[in-house]
Amino acid sequence: MSTSKELDELRRLIKHHDHLYHVLDAPEIDDASYDALVRRLRQLEAYCADETPVDSPTQRVSGTARHDFVKITHRTPMLSLDNGFEVADIESFDQRLREALALSSSDPLISYSAEPKMDGLAISLLYQEGRLVRAATRGDGAVGEDVTAQVRTIAGLPGRLRGDSYPNEIDIRAEIYMTRQGLLELNQQMQQQGKRLFANPRNAAAGSIRQLDPQVTASRPLALVCHGVAYPQGTQAAAVCHSDWLNWLAEWGLPLSSERQLVRGAAGCLAYYQQLLDKRAGLPYEIDGVVYKVDRIQDQQRLGFSSRAPRWAVAHKFPAIEVVTEVEAIDIQVGRTGALTPVARLIPVAVAGVVVRNVTLHNFQELQRKDIRPGDDVVVRRAGDVIPEIVRLAAPAEPRQLLLTLPSHCPVCGAQVIQLEGEAAARCAGGLVCPAQRRETLQHFASREAMNIDGLGEKLIDQLLQAELVRDVADLYRLERAALLRLERMGEKSADNLLQAIERSKSVALDRFLYALAIREVGVATARQLARHFVALEPIMNASIAELRVIPDIGPVVAARIDAFFREAHNRAMIGRLLDAGVSCYWQQQPVTHQQRSQEGLAGKTVVLTGTLVSMTRQEARAQLELLGAKVTTSVSRTTAMVVAGSDPGSKYAQAQALGIPIVDEPALLQLLGGEKI
Repeated sequence: MSTSKELDELRRLIKHHDHLYHVLDAPEIDDASYDALVRRLRQLEAYCADETPVDSPTQRVSGTARHDFVKITHRTPMLSLDNGFEVADIESFDQRLREALALSSSDPLISYSAEPKMDGLAISLLYQEGRLVRAATRGDGAVGEDVTAQVRTIAGLPGRLRGDSYPNEIDIRAEIYMTRQGLLELNQQMQQQGKRLFANPRNAAAGSIRQLDPQVTASRPLALVCHGVAYPQGTQAAAVCHSDWLNWLAEWGLPLSSERQLVRGAAGCLAYYQQLLDKRAGLPYEIDGVVYKVDRIQDQQRLGFSSRAPRWAVAHKFPAIEVVTEVEAIDIQVGRTGALTPVARLIPVAVAGVVVRNVTLHNFQELQRKDIRPGDDVVVRRAGDVIPEIVRLAAPAEPRQLLLTLPSHCPVCGAQVIQLEGEAAARCAGGLVCPAQRRETLQHFASREAMNIDGLGEKLIDQLLQAELVRDVADLYRLERAALLRLERMGEKSADNLLQAIERSKSVALDRFLYALAIREVGVATARQLARHFVALEPIMNASIAELRVIPDIGPVVAARIDAFFREAHNRAMIGRLLDAGVSCYWQQQPVTHQQRSQEGLAGKTVVLTGTLVSMTRQEARAQLELLGAKVTTSVSRTTAMVVAGSDPGSKYAQAQALGIPIVDEPALLQLLGGEKI
């Protein structure tokens, strides 16, 4: 067999086995045999000089990480569905359609295509000449984002349709989801890596597709189910019914729900609903209801659309499952950002297939509103079938314990608890010293925009904390080489590089130091404003709220945050330890007044940054522009006054050209900023 024929045969075989395994759940060969086919294909493609086709099975993960997502305008909008919750809602829906179609009581019942309502991410799949050329998210319904590279990595989705009866061009609508088992395995990996867990399968699916690097998406256990088409062109045979399209999609190798059925009338819809409700807990994936669509396409066309949804379809939502259990205790949990949250510890109870032991009460206002106390019997459900919540008291226990109230000091570190007027969350003011906030504080302190300690990332911070080499940010400046070398995978060169980066960070611009302190509401731009105005650290630490309010754009909330931070003795002591360790702040520029800022000519104008800058980071450029009164956004529109383009500017450059928006390069930006380099 020639090499080209073997390549074609290998690709055909692998696609065939992908379809059997991922779509039909009926594999013919074991994993080892499948892997051998893929290895052979990779060997041949590497050997051949010809370009590998994009729909080759080896190309599911290809290319490099993108820096943004290109916007895609849907030719046919991706609309939402109207919801029904009660039996009467579905009966009313069916009756409205009969009246709109002028059907009498003697006419046949309406046929509906019924299927589960998957809890996932809506996606548009554009096939041309049988090849997948584009995948786009729903976005706002009219404009979505190009996620083709990410979607190509989903096993079971053909890069090329099977057979030859497909339209020349077809937009297929689908849902990307993750099974319950897939989410469990992914969260176990995330936990081992010290990363935040996904709350539910839908968030996991959406977060996986939104990864800029397709390699990350490929590592996630995603699945896909198709449920309809938008605009087919060049169809060889016109479909009479929606169910015809679904049957054809299956023939072309696309995955569909095995639970889909044709039903008749409202009674048929309700029977299907009950059938899915009964088997819901045993399904391998999450569903939050069922969907009914009028099957005859001619009837769909007659019924048309409202501004947001088709009139010929409805989602029949499942009720939340509620159970009763007892509150054993209520604890106060201090989060990584210092927020104090009351958490109810429950006698474990199964809710919609998940054992619930702990339920957040969000904040102390919510706790008081619901009047939840230890010993109470409470009604628990999973909000949106995902996050557990206490709905209400079932029957108050007698005698009842005292209602938990907001403490004045953090239960973890003893720092003052601050709650600003109008805010629901109360927070610990000891951000620099509170053990509950330790990991987040260290990450922020070492970040590029703050102290810029190169090499001190999440994994190393976790190692330092686990080995108890670091308890707070000041301990970073007391790290010793010998102690670092005892850490796993820490070589001599890495240890030396880290210590050098820590030493370099001792001399730091005042605004970076202020930002590194992680004062709530104080970002890069606000830190720079404070540094420009006060010039030195001590005046900032001793400034009153009134003195802080003099600075443009610092309102009462931000001023109160800054004042509370520097009044906290723990924070002052930590700053003292940093200074004693050799950290010194400098500021060489003169304060800028509000009048001077307004005279720079950028006040009120919208600016977009794109590409890579040489003399500063984009974050630094943004801060400088905002100080001069500009509004910096991430997308180009007709209201954009100017686009600043560095090297490799990407799609925003082309969008600005198309709209006739002025584009300036980095030297021109520096001139606009008065020649000032950040």
